[in-house]
Amino acid sequence: MIFLAVAPGDTPETGEWMARKLAGLRIFSDEEGRMNRSVVDEGLGALVISQFTLYGDCRKGRRPSFLRAAPPEMADELYRLFCDQLGAEDVHPVPRGQFAADMDVDLLNDGPVTLIVDSP
Repeated sequence: MIFLAVAPGDTPETGEWMARKLAGLRIFSDEEGRMNRSVVDEGLGALVISQFTLYGDCRKGRRPSFLRAAPPEMADELYRLFCDQLGAEDVHPVPRGQFAADMDVDLLNDGPVTLIVDSP
């Protein structure tokens, strides 16, 4: 499962880089228990959920600020591009959440690893 947040400075190239990075990231264990296999190596897909709240800034006050999140039109476009690029990187299937919708999502985290991957 990928929670994707888009920032105002992100570009199509950012989305393509991120998709390549995540498709090839070695986060699954090999036969020896080492993190040596990617989602592509495992023949898995990735559910991609747009999650602007990842850019919520809670440093000041009592209400998060979302100024670091991209405007919805831009975020939706880059979200779609990212999902398409994941498919081009041989990640299949790539089901998508509904952009800007309230959704109930169940996640079973199998293992001790949750990573934050940011663009360069």
